[in-house]
Amino acid sequence: MGHHRLDSGAERRGLHGLVRNGPSRRTLAISAAAVVLLVIAGWLIYRLRDPSVALGPQRSVETINPKMGVHTRLTDEVEPWKIKRTLEMVREMGAPWIVEYFPWAYIEPRRGQYNWNHTDEVIQHANRQGLTVIARLGYVPEWARPKETTPLYLGEERFADFGSFAAEFVARYAGQVEYVILWNEPNLALEWGYEAVDPAKYVEMLRVVYPMIKAANPQVQVLAGALAPTLAPPGSEWGMNDLDYLQRMYDGGAADYFDILAIHAYGWYSEPDEPAAADVVNYRRSELLREVMVRNGDGHKSAMITEGGWNDHPRWTRAVRPGQRIAYTVRAYEIALEEWPWMEAVAFWAFRYPWDAKSYQDYFTFVDTEFEPKPIYEEVQRYSQGRYAQETRP
Repeated sequence: MGHHRLDSGAERRGLHGLVRNGPSRRTLAISAAAVVLLVIAGWLIYRLRDPSVALGPQRSVETINPKMGVHTRLTDEVEPWKIKRTLEMVREMGAPWIVEYFPWAYIEPRRGQYNWNHTDEVIQHANRQGLTVIARLGYVPEWARPKETTPLYLGEERFADFGSFAAEFVARYAGQVEYVILWNEPNLALEWGYEAVDPAKYVEMLRVVYPMIKAANPQVQVLAGALAPTLAPPGSEWGMNDLDYLQRMYDGGAADYFDILAIHAYGWYSEPDEPAAADVVNYRRSELLREVMVRNGDGHKSAMITEGGWNDHPRWTRAVRPGQRIAYTVRAYEIALEEWPWMEAVAFWAFRYPWDAKSYQDYFTFVDTEFEPKPIYEEVQRYSQGRYAQETRP
């Protein structure tokens, strides 16, 4: 997570200039202490008086499609007014659902020592804007993994520690957060700590963590899966086909350890009505994952798209034109509402980033880093207000 800090290099250069002009070290120390106190006082006044960070009145989302959602990516947004403005704009766009990432390593950097400040701020502002939060949990702290591993590696001996964190999370936010996702894209080696993809190990993690969550907050709904849509061939070192992975989850007994299936549904360069096919990555691939659920006796459960959508980068091979992206996004929301009763929410990637990625990733967003709405934001907003169909269709 980003943090505000003094530029020590600039600070040293400034002090060097003062020393050359002759003040004593004691004078410098007193002056420096006074500056620090003034900065702290100013920050406190800003936080206490600045109305931009006040929660404000309780709001609600007005929309014709209650399944609309976005992935907000406030994980590294440190300025409170930007957190609030992001969530205001989501509400104003007409999307009642958000997915937000709450990394374990950020919240419990030392075992048993929790820092909830940023998480509290995001969740309180989201609730006040009338948004429903789907909390994505993962990212392992240093104390819970071997030194040579990445934060996406979770050893079996640490499943209970992850469960303890998740239980603390759902207990703290009981009545505020009703949905949590356990891990992200475990069918990719990159997201599984560069280990060989292992559905049985993921199921074992669910088997340990799910009861701990339910004991802490029986009302919370646990999402599992969140699988990357991929056509990886059998034996690939990089990942496993999401349809095969989901079946392997069921073979391992996962059905008893999750409540809702999380789906990732990227359209790439195809339109949302392109038929589902096992050898194609498209939006309706979600229907094939649903078929796996039904075949395994899980048809009574619902699903949520927690990542997905289209990209309008002018040169990326998996992108579409901006006008197509708008039309495809609106149509995708409509499909979920009109054709998929089993789909509870569709949260597309990504509403806004705290800073520019300076790559094709920037062309997934609805709003730029300076909060300037992109055309897709404005058109989705018109759709949520019931004006898109009237004004843009014959």
